[in-house]
Amino acid sequence: MTETIAAKSVHGLGAIATDHGVAFRVWAPNADQVSVIGGFNDWRVGANALHPEENGYWFCEVEAAKTGDEYKFHIKNGEQEFSRIDPYAREVTTSVGNAIVHDPQFDWGDDDFEMPTFNEIVIYEMHIGTFNRKDESQPGNFQQATERLQHLKHLGVNVIEVMPIAEFAGDWSWGYNPAHIFAIEQAYGGPRAFKEFVKAAHATGLAVVMDVVYNHLGPSDLDLWQFDGWNENGGGGIYFYNDWRAKTPWGDTRPDYGRGEVRQYLYDNAMMWLDEYRVDGLRYDMTAYIRKVDVMGDADLAEGWGLMQWINRDVAEKFPRKLLIAEDLQGNEYLTRDANDSGAGFSSQWDRHFVHPVRNVVQQVEDADRNLWEISNALTHRYNQDAFQRVVYSESHDEVANGKARTPEEISPEDPESLFAQKRSIIAAALTLTAPGIPMLMQGQEFLTGGWFDDGDPLDWEDAETFSGITRLYHDLISLRLNRDGISRGLIGQHINVHHVNDGDKVLAFHRWEEQDPPSDVVILVNFSNRTWEDYQIGFPRPGTWRLRLNSDWSGYSEDFSDHPVQDITAAPNERDGYPASATLSFGAYAVLIFSQNPK
Repeated sequence: MTETIAAKSVHGLGAIATDHGVAFRVWAPNADQVSVIGGFNDWRVGANALHPEENGYWFCEVEAAKTGDEYKFHIKNGEQEFSRIDPYAREVTTSVGNAIVHDPQFDWGDDDFEMPTFNEIVIYEMHIGTFNRKDESQPGNFQQATERLQHLKHLGVNVIEVMPIAEFAGDWSWGYNPAHIFAIEQAYGGPRAFKEFVKAAHATGLAVVMDVVYNHLGPSDLDLWQFDGWNENGGGGIYFYNDWRAKTPWGDTRPDYGRGEVRQYLYDNAMMWLDEYRVDGLRYDMTAYIRKVDVMGDADLAEGWGLMQWINRDVAEKFPRKLLIAEDLQGNEYLTRDANDSGAGFSSQWDRHFVHPVRNVVQQVEDADRNLWEISNALTHRYNQDAFQRVVYSESHDEVANGKARTPEEISPEDPESLFAQKRSIIAAALTLTAPGIPMLMQGQEFLTGGWFDDGDPLDWEDAETFSGITRLYHDLISLRLNRDGISRGLIGQHINVHHVNDGDKVLAFHRWEEQDPPSDVVILVNFSNRTWEDYQIGFPRPGTWRLRLNSDWSGYSEDFSDHPVQDITAAPNERDGYPASATLSFGAYAVLIFSQNPK
C-alpha cells in the first residue's frame, strides 16, 4: 500500500493501529521535518519520516510498529531539533517519558448502562488518588477505588464525578494540571484500568462523570509548549494564545480557542471520554476562564463560548442523556440554555448561590447571627426556571481546600467531631439533599471527614465505622431524595415554597412537590438554633396525618444526639403560613424533620 493511499484510509491523529502496522499523524505546521522514533526503529531519527499533508499535518505508516511500542515525534524546525510526546497519545510512560501505541480494544461485555434522569441523581465527587489509597508511598488507583463501589451503592448515590485523571506532572495532584489530556494517569493505573473502573461502576449501578480541564493546560511537563518550535512573544506556540489572552490564574497556557486545529483537539478529547471510555457525562473545570480572559474583566472570548457550544451541541446529538456540568460560579444562566438558543448547552452548573450562603449560615458561631433569609434565597434560586439546571452542595474539592476546610472543621476547628460540628454539618447536607437541584456530596462527607482536602491525605475508612450512624443518616436522606420507597416523590420535583421563615427563633420550613396526581407533598422543617421546641406550629399543604420520615436528632445516627421525642402529626384545617392546614410539632436542637403523607 502506498503512503498516499494509506494516509487517505486512516482517519484521526496520533498512533493508529492498522492491518499493516501503525499509522502516525501529527499536526506540526512550522516543522521542516518530522519523523517518528521508537523501539521499532531503535530510536533512530529519520528512519521513519512522516510526509507532509495539507494544513500542516504529517503522516506515515510503520510496518514494524505495534501496540505497546514506545515512541515520540522528532521535529526539526530550522536549527532547532527536539522530540515531543504525541499530543493525541492515549497512553504515556510518564508525563515526561514516552508515548505508547495504545490498543483501544476492550471487552465491555453487556454494559448498556444509561444515566438516570437528572432529577433522580445524587453525585459523589471522588479523587482517585485519595479515595481508597492503600500504600503511603503512592497514590490510590482505579482498582482500589473499585473495591469501595459497594459502599457508594449502599450509601445510595448513583453518579460518581471523578476529579481529573488525564496524565499530569508527577504522581500526586488534584488533577487540574493536565500535561497530556488524551492519556490516563499511569499512577492511577492507565487507560485499561480506567475502563475496568467504569465497567465496574456501571455494573454497580453508578454513572461516571469525567472532570475535564480546558481552561488551561499544564503548566508543567507540557510537551505541547512550542510544540513545533514556533512561537510569538515567547508564548506557547501553536496550541496556545501567544498574547495577553494566554494568561490564566494557573499559568500562561490557555489554549487558542480560535484556531481550528486546537478547537478540534479539545473537541476530540471531549468525545474520547464519552465514546472510548463510555463515561456518562463531563464536568468542565472553571468555564469562566474559557469564555473570558479574566473573570473580573470585560474581555470575552467569543471563540471559547463557541467551542463549548460546538462540543455540547454535538454531545447532545450523539450521546443523548449525557450530563454536562459547568463549574462557572458566576451565576450566568446562559450557560445552561440550549446551544441553539444562544446558550452554552450545559445540562447544569455548580451553584454558588447555594453553597456559599449555606456554609456561611451553619458556620456562624452564634445562633443569632444565622440569617435564614439567606437560606430561603439559596433554596429557591434556579436558572431559566429549571431547578435541575443547578448542582447544589455544601462541600466540594474547592470549598474544602485553598484556605477553607470541611464543614465540621469550619464549624468546630478544635473538635470537628463535636456535637455542634455533627449537627450543623448535617443541616448543610440535609439542605443539599432536600433542595431543588442536583445534589452533590464530597468524598468522605458521609462519615464526617474533617480537616481539608489534600491530594496526599487519603480518606480514613475507619471513620466509616466510627461514624456509621452518620453514614446511615446520609443513606436515609439520599433514599428520601430519590424517592426509593415511594413516600417522598415531591423531592424529585421542580417545586418549592419556603413558607415559614422565623428568623427570630431560627426555624425554617419549606414545602416540596411535583406536579402530578396523586399529591406528592413533602414538608421539611429545620431548626437552626441550639434549643428544643415542644409546641411549635407551622402550616401544611392539607389536613390529615403526616408521617415523620426522618428526624436527624435520632440517637441511632449518633449517640451524642438527644433523641428529642418527635412523632407523626395530624394537621388540622386551620390556616397558617399561607396554607389551609397547620400542626403543632416538637423537635430537638439543630434538628431536621421530614414529613410526607402515605401515597393513596
